[in-house]
Amino acid sequence: MRESVLAIDQGTTSSKALLIDPTTLEVLASAARVLAVTSPRPGWVEQDPTRVWESVRESAAEVLAKRPDVRAVAVAISNQRESVVMWDGPTGLPIGPLVSWQDQRGVDLCRRLSTPDNVALVDQRTGLELNAMYSAAKMRWLVDQAKGRDGVRIGTVDAWLLDRLTGGRTYAIEAGNASRTLLFDIAKLSWDSDLCSLFGVPESVLPEVRPSSGPWGTTRGVSGIPDGLPILAILGDSPAALFGHWALAPDYAAAGKATYGTGSSIMVPAHGVGERRSGVSLTLAWLLDEPLWAYEANILYSGSGMDWLGKILGVAGGRGLSELAAGTTDSAGAVFVPALNGLGAPWWEPDAVGTLTGLTFRTERSDLARAGLESVAHQVCDVLDTMDPGKELGLLHVGGGATASDLLMQVQANLLGRELLVAAVADISPLGVGALAGVGLGIHPIAQAAHPVRFLPDPAFTPERRHDERTRWRNALASAGVTPSSTSTKPQHQEGAAT
Repeated sequence: MRESVLAIDQGTTSSKALLIDPTTLEVLASAARVLAVTSPRPGWVEQDPTRVWESVRESAAEVLAKRPDVRAVAVAISNQRESVVMWDGPTGLPIGPLVSWQDQRGVDLCRRLSTPDNVALVDQRTGLELNAMYSAAKMRWLVDQAKGRDGVRIGTVDAWLLDRLTGGRTYAIEAGNASRTLLFDIAKLSWDSDLCSLFGVPESVLPEVRPSSGPWGTTRGVSGIPDGLPILAILGDSPAALFGHWALAPDYAAAGKATYGTGSSIMVPAHGVGERRSGVSLTLAWLLDEPLWAYEANILYSGSGMDWLGKILGVAGGRGLSELAAGTTDSAGAVFVPALNGLGAPWWEPDAVGTLTGLTFRTERSDLARAGLESVAHQVCDVLDTMDPGKELGLLHVGGGATASDLLMQVQANLLGRELLVAAVADISPLGVGALAGVGLGIHPIAQAAHPVRFLPDPAFTPERRHDERTRWRNALASAGVTPSSTSTKPQHQEGAAT
């Protein structure tokens, strides 16, 4: 029988399960379940942890049943980050809701803690901002709800799924996920007692931190999933995508990646933990034989900005905007800044406003559509100017829904002055963690299933033109309310920006 990895991709709005050939990285079958997100009061965002688990179990059982000719030999997990679950260890029953990464109930706590000394401590130890998006304030809220209870377990989504998949035998968290809690020292690679004390989360209730490749135990007592399957790999969704890009193009490992979705999620490997870069966070991507640290940033309005402009222009979303933009070779001076609710990385200017500048009597609808595509590419350029100013990493791996637009990809290559490798695989995160599980099986993949598509900068797009276009964009940012002093290390809304 053909062997495969059962790759689980647990996201905010759905849980997917894929059977992946660990040698060729071919997706042999897939299944998914849609998940609800609720908001019981303003700023609160929750999910039902039991339903999250059942969605994983159901999709895994379905995909295994689809291919009786394929034998799963290992399990791998990619997961939404920063979200938190608390449960009773002896029974496995949840205590309270899954508190989403989007949840803001910890804002007041973070504001109270945000003294200069505490902000510096959090930045130095974690590489992140003291902000309610990360897990610590959510954990504190859940711990407060469970005062007086023994046997409490608490963790990010990977820890919850591990507990369920192993019948309660494994209580552990993957190191990269731990690095998104504000309780983890990314240099020492361990829970930090000072940070646990600061947030009021007892270190004693936290799971054991393990490397990304485990070992994680084996499946036990899960309906539809055979007992005894080793769980060999866990990664958060964004690092899993980075690993997937590298697996698909191993000759170009160590380059950064950009994921184009509702927003854009960008991750670039860092040389270590000593250097911070303004406007972006520093995080632990994964821990294998050696740790990989990475700069990470998120743009709030990529696909959503194009969708908004497309609606104004009377076309259907980003695809319609791209088709309309194909009618012109440039934007005729028009510049669109999609600050529809402030701007994200690297500026993090909440008071910025959306603008359309450079309009004349000659401006056509196609010019405005082109400006919409260029707004996405310029924002990615802004982030990479901060992350990799010397262009040490050369090319950029890219994925996500908006990469279907060849025009956008060419505009991006032109403005970056870099080659793009566009993934031909839609589910890059589960593919990445599936490839990591394959390494645990002793398999080094030869990606035959899908080869990346290359986009090179157009030779006719001269450095002088690139300079002029980027200058026009920076001037438009100023009109939108952004100044160089706006740049600061702000929270990286990674998953929502890349959905």
